[in-house]
Amino acid sequence: MTTHTAPSPNEAHRELVRALEELHRAAGHPGMRKVSTLIADGDHPALVSHEGVRTTLKGLAVPRWETVQSIVAVLAAACVNPPRDPAAEVARFLPLWRAVREGEPGGMKSARELALSHGWTPDDGQWTAEAVIGVMINPFNAIEIDPSLAVPHEPMVSEDEWVQVGVHLIEEHGAEFALRALLRTLKGDYLGAEQGSPFGYHYPDQEAVDVHTAFRYGCDRILRRLAVEPNLLQRSISAMHADESMDREDRIEILRAESDASLMREIMTATPETWDRLSEEAHHQIFGYLIKEIGPVGRFGLPPEQRFRITWRIPEPPTK
Repeated sequence: MTTHTAPSPNEAHRELVRALEELHRAAGHPGMRKVSTLIADGDHPALVSHEGVRTTLKGLAVPRWETVQSIVAVLAAACVNPPRDPAAEVARFLPLWRAVREGEPGGMKSARELALSHGWTPDDGQWTAEAVIGVMINPFNAIEIDPSLAVPHEPMVSEDEWVQVGVHLIEEHGAEFALRALLRTLKGDYLGAEQGSPFGYHYPDQEAVDVHTAFRYGCDRILRRLAVEPNLLQRSISAMHADESMDREDRIEILRAESDASLMREIMTATPETWDRLSEEAHHQIFGYLIKEIGPVGRFGLPPEQRFRITWRIPEPPTK
């Protein structure tokens, strides 16, 4: 298998590996040799050795698309509860892989792909680059359209900001892509559209988007602190256990996780260097140890450091 070893993992590669880990878990964690055998027995574009499966799932190298395609198709076919469509999963992974190989532009559909696709987000509701464009290209989000055409609302961005986003979009992805995105929006296929709703809507599932964004931002801040503060994790664990104001359900959830000895051993190895090899459960447990509270304080669209405020269990040391 021909691979391009990544000298240092970038965010796009981490996104790809996280998605592969989630799919592998949903498929029941089949062994590497089992996945390799299923690929060989099926009609797939590449033969992948068990070592190739391992390096791909662990994020040790960036493989060819045919390798990712074959692994994803086999894992999707193994998902039972609920089942997953292999073709749909392969389509979901293509922009993730392209973003690794081509940078940010690789994660975007081409103008033709946008024209042929339906809807702005996949069935799982995850945000895509096209979904963000769908929000920003919609003039509804920049101006208060006359009430005869849309329900009254407060614009999310200024008109000048909306124009600048459009100019940047055209510069980065071409006028055809921008115009097709705008046409789709004006025809009523806009992000957040509901059957029978007027041209105007509340922001779709904003709470879920905020939770996801806040978690990612919190993890980034955690990594920065772990890199420079010795024993921060251990001190935060002690502070969590001593926190009498902690929500009862949150405490029960963390204590339940602490009964898993293997998970706790994994957690105690957490460093910026090992972070990407830790499980999702470990990430959430560490988040609960270090961060007492995180929530939005700024409007949607601001950078995470301006939108969210973190209350740490162990306050950050003063900057020199």
